[in-house]
Amino acid sequence: MKMLTARQLFGGMQFYKRVLAIGIPVMLQSFIQSLVSLIDGFMVSGLGDIKMSGVNISGQILFIFMILQGAVCTSGGIFLTQFSGAKDKEGMRQAFAFKIVVSFSLAIVYYLVTMVFTRKILSLMVIGNSQAELILDQGQEYMFLMGFIGIQTSISYIIASSYREIGKVNAPLIFSITAALINTILNWGLIYGNLGMPRLEVKGAAYATIIAKTIEMILFIVYTIKDKPDFVDLSVLKRIDFKFFGQILRKGSMIILAQMMWVVSETISAAIYNGRGGADVVSGMAASFTIANLLFVSFAGITTSTGVIIGKSLGSNQLNRARQEKVWMLSAAIVFGCFMCLIGFGTAALVPIVFGRLSQDAQNICKRMLMLISMFMPLWIYLNTQLTISRAGGDTKVCMWVDGCITLVTIPMLFLIAAFTNFGPVNMYLSVKLFDIGKIIIAHSQLKKERWLINLSEI
Repeated sequence: MKMLTARQLFGGMQFYKRVLAIGIPVMLQSFIQSLVSLIDGFMVSGLGDIKMSGVNISGQILFIFMILQGAVCTSGGIFLTQFSGAKDKEGMRQAFAFKIVVSFSLAIVYYLVTMVFTRKILSLMVIGNSQAELILDQGQEYMFLMGFIGIQTSISYIIASSYREIGKVNAPLIFSITAALINTILNWGLIYGNLGMPRLEVKGAAYATIIAKTIEMILFIVYTIKDKPDFVDLSVLKRIDFKFFGQILRKGSMIILAQMMWVVSETISAAIYNGRGGADVVSGMAASFTIANLLFVSFAGITTSTGVIIGKSLGSNQLNRARQEKVWMLSAAIVFGCFMCLIGFGTAALVPIVFGRLSQDAQNICKRMLMLISMFMPLWIYLNTQLTISRAGGDTKVCMWVDGCITLVTIPMLFLIAAFTNFGPVNMYLSVKLFDIGKIIIAHSQLKKERWLINLSEI
């Protein structure tokens, strides 16, 4: 097999300047959001393991909602990006309308889960935990209030993702920073009773999020009205092209189903981990992911830039260019992944600083998890880039192959490990994530078939 040269593997400086111009603002936006979560965790951890555990299991429901919201926007975004490359305004508007209709339907389900079936849903997250009832008391209080952010979150996500898909990434960054600052100040005031505010503890964290999310939504709406981007024309809701919606659903259903399988898998896994001890396990695992989210911002950066660049090349019918850009992005993903791995090893030093008020057992779990997550960063960044390339051209079945096949193996295996071994949560996590190597192999085999190399705007 012919070996590629460095010139073939990596693009020139102009290409990577384009990548960074899109990726850096997106990563900064995600970093700010993750930093807010870290500050939230730091403030709530001061209330003890049990209250932090309650907030964490409630946050898992919001996590599921955000993943599904992201899958919906990604489904419409595949088409929005390609229509942007083809300069087709009506196509962009129909894709935006799809996001609105499906996202609002999803928000209704979110309200039911958080406000009607609150404790029943949360109890699934702490089966076998020795302090389940105490954790549920705190979680129920927090989760009910978090139900009030469904619409705000949906609107902000729809607009932000659409701007990113046409390569405009600065406005979402500014609004995220604004919301983050508001959230942080209100957290400090409402959780502990500072700045003349009442001390509301767990409820205070929820109220801070509600206010910040509402302000963020208002900023997005006002900016969009003033900016008048090509993808927005609400009159399109009166002339919805249902045939086109069906086309998006056929492509997007694979993404949505794959993401559902993945998030259900992660939720079941988290519930099993939480059953391996008391509040120290729940809070320790939660703390590790709160810090690890600072690393996961890399996914948003490289996937957004990959999707925009390759999607626009496909939409403008430059298929050979898109083929070359695929190689350049995958090569960059390897380098970037190794860089994030090195940074990840340094994050363990944050544990005693940020979560020093948690129990020592919780801190030890957190440190071990961070080291493990860091080791997997090169693999995960490469995998996310592979999947983004496939999705950019509408090859969404690869997502089902990747997440579906591996999930069918890992979840039964995790139940067996829980039943027949004394593995702690960290070793269980390692056992499951080793199967992600298989995901890369499957994604690679599907990419080689080049089913993604399609101009969707001409279909």
